[in-house]
Parts: sequence; structure tokens; C-alpha cells
Amino acid sequence: MFEDLLQSSTSVSLLVVAGVLLGLHLVYSAFCSKENTRAPPGPKPLPLLGNLLQLDFKRLDISLLNLSKKYGSVFTVYFGSKKVVVLAGYKTVKQALVDQDEDFGERSVSPIFNDINKGYGIVFSNGITWQEMKPFALTALRSLETKGLTEEKIIEECHQLIKSFQQYNGKAFDNSRTLACAAINIISALTFGRRYEYTDPVLQAMVDQDLLSISHLKSTSIQMYNIFPWLGPFIKNRRDLVKGAEIKKEESERIIADLKETLIPGKTRCYVDEFLIHRSKLEESEIRHSQYNDVSLVHCVRNLFQTGTITAENKIKWSLLLMAKYPRIQDQVQEELRRVVGRRQVRVWDRKYMPYTDAVLHEIHRFANIIPMAVPHRTSRDVTFQGYFIKKGTTVFPLLTSVLFDESEWENPHTFNPSRFLDKDGKLIRKDAFLPFSAGRRVCLGEGLARMELFLFLTSLLQQFRFTPPPGVTEDEMDLTPVAGVVLHPSPYELCAVNLY
Repeated sequence: MFEDLLQSSTSVSLLVVAGVLLGLHLVYSAFCSKENTRAPPGPKPLPLLGNLLQLDFKRLDISLLNLSKKYGSVFTVYFGSKKVVVLAGYKTVKQALVDQDEDFGERSVSPIFNDINKGYGIVFSNGITWQEMKPFALTALRSLETKGLTEEKIIEECHQLIKSFQQYNGKAFDNSRTLACAAINIISALTFGRRYEYTDPVLQAMVDQDLLSISHLKSTSIQMYNIFPWLGPFIKNRRDLVKGAEIKKEESERIIADLKETLIPGKTRCYVDEFLIHRSKLEESEIRHSQYNDVSLVHCVRNLFQTGTITAENKIKWSLLLMAKYPRIQDQVQEELRRVVGRRQVRVWDRKYMPYTDAVLHEIHRFANIIPMAVPHRTSRDVTFQGYFIKKGTTVFPLLTSVLFDESEWENPHTFNPSRFLDKDGKLIRKDAFLPFSAGRRVCLGEGLARMELFLFLTSLLQQFRFTPPPGVTEDEMDLTPVAGVVLHPSPYELCAVNLY
């Protein structure tokens, strides 16, 4: 019975139950501590519940953005008894993440991601683990890019995606599952050196598992678990997520074992090879390498999958939807493609000769805003910020929605307008408030990969197809309302991919 209650969508019922079990008076004292006298302002919290009843979890970023209009660019909200400081607006976010990056540079890890990652990996780690694993990951990914492996893997997947789209013969279809296959294949190719045919049962099972994990992560019960961790033993979705993560971990261990058996020193095939070769060099040099172990490797690989697949899939989904929504913009990209590239394969170096296309890509990254609150940060020490005291260990939300749609930085920010990134001569211009990948020491690990993927996928597809709404639907009727989940993704849609040749 309790499990059924936890799985329901009525968050108020969950909160009332939690309140009865914990006791309101114990938490209320935390809200009234003298320590908070210099803390950032914010709405008055209720005992135990904090500000949960004042927030819309379907679009939490918008709820927080609205609160910033009342309480300022630095304010406090309570998720249950958990204190969170929210940073809003480009100048405030930049000050924290760039100018004071050491103060705000730790990662706040929610209970469910702590259960899955256990302090290992790249994204959800701190301390020596993060200090060693992130620089190595950046170096390894750059090495693969320098060797040309990254571009070749993406181009190979572009060809497969084109073949898949051609099977629909210009008829309307939902591209979600196909794009999920492509995104997983890119990460699989870079981490393990292997890809799968779209019909392969192994790949289809990976897509199914990812969809199930995403569904669990955005569920009410997991949101409540992250706020009230003591609920953990009662939540089936938590058990399923941990079990699913363990299955993926075991699969990765088997693949890594195969790669160890076939490793050729000096010949890199993928990220795992880079890790194993680097570890071998450390061992030969008798350098202490506590972080370069098999457990760490598995979690780093899983982090690459966790962050690299869902973001890539959704950026491509947004880009195709926007091309169908704005046919004149699609026309201009295709005209530039014909003039600069023709019908040969697009390459990464072509981008610098295609300023309009580059502007379109920048605007897609900005407008899609797929990680609207970034991945939460945590203060590494007591901080005085804009006159407010923020205690060490406080969770911080850098509100990227408030940056990418900051009206003081962007003209008509809610309009999709690539021209904002072009000067009067049609050359690309840089915008300081363009921070779709966050900023500072915790900037997105895969920014370079994400930019390359979107460029090669979109241009390769637009060389071959014109994307239009399905029959009976006009461009104006194409819905750009995002759906909140692990990331902001487009509402379900169908498109027609009409062959140009």
C-alpha cells in the first residue's frame, strides 16, 4: 500500500505522509537557526516541507526563475529540510562559476546518483577522484579527436542514420528511437570501439533500459527520495534504478575484459584503451595511481554513457524540429551547404566556412536549453557572495535558463533567431552569455563532442533531406513546448524526411 502511495503522482500526499513520520518540530528548528541571518533571502519555508508546495516540478527552472524576480539573483529555497541557493542571471552565474570557481566548484550529488555512482567516475564525484579522472577524460577524448577517430565514428553513424530515414520514403515518422540508437552508438564507439546495427537486440535492449531509467528518474517517487532519503527502502523505482545500473556495470565489465585481452600498446581504439595504456605507463614508472583501477574505469565509462547519449539525442531532436518549424532557416543552411560543401561528405573543418550554419547551431544550443539548472554544484568552503553568507557544503543551482534567456543579454530571448550570432557582415560573433554547457571547472565534459556531433549530424542530414511537418500540420502548429525530465526534451512529434536527390 505504501509503495502504491509513493508511486502516485500526488506529491502533496507524499509530503503529508513524510511530515507525519518525521515530526515537524525537529526540522523547524533548522530553519530558525541564527546561522541564517545573513543567508540569501527567499520564500518562507514550511516545517519539513520547505518550499515544495510553492514549486512546480514539471518546470522547476521556470518556478525558480519566477522566484528570482521577487527575491533577487541570489536566493534560498528549501527542498524539504535541504537548503539550496539558487543563482539567477548571467552576471551572477558567471561570478560564481568562473570568478569564484574554487568556492562553488564541488558537485552536489543527489541520493539516487550517489547510489548509482558511489562517489566514483567523472560527473558525480569530488575530491581526488574528480581531480584525477576529469583531466584524464578530457585528455583521452582530445586524443581520440586528434587521431581523427571521433569524427570518423560520427560520420559513420550519419550514414547509418540517413539509411534509416530513407526507409520511410518521405512519410511521417517519429525519429526518437532511431536517434537514441545513433547517440548510444557514438558513445559506444568512442568508449568501447564498437557500434551496433539498429536492429541488433543488444542495442534495442540498451535503448529500452535507458528509456526505463529516464522514466524512473523523473518519477515523483524518486524526486521524493532525493528530498527525503529515508524513504529509500520503500521505493521500488529506486531499487529498479540501482538494479539497472548494476546490469549496465556488469555489461561494461565484460566488454572491458575483452578489450584488455586484445589490447595492443601504442594502438588506441577507444577510451578504454587510453585508460589501460595510461595505467600501464604509471605502473612502469612506479607512480602511485590509486584512482586508475577497474572500478573507477567502469564508472567513468558509465558516466560517458549517462551524459553523452541523452544530451546528444535531444539536441538532434530539437534541431530537426526547429528546421521543420522554420523552413526559411532550413533553406539558408542548405544553400550554404550547397555553396561551401556541395555533395561531398561534410567535415569538421567546413564549419569555419559556414558562419550561418554555425549561428544556427549556436542558437539551437541556446534555445533548446536541455539542462536548465546545470548539474547541481556545492560550496567547497564558507563563502561570502554578493554580501550573503553561504555555508560550506550548501547545494547551489546555477539557473542556466536565467542565463540563456536573460533579457539583459539577449534581445527577444524566447524567439528562435540565429541572426543574433551574426554581425552586419554575416560573420559569427561570440556572446558572453552563451553558456549552454555551463562554465568554470565543472563545465560539461563532452562540450567538444556535443558540438561536433550536432554539426555533423545536422549538416549531413540536411544534405540529403528536407524536413517538413507531417501532412495536415502547418509550421505554426509545430509545438516547441519542452517536456521536463532528466533533460528538457521536445514534445513528441513526427516529421517527414523528403529526399532531395
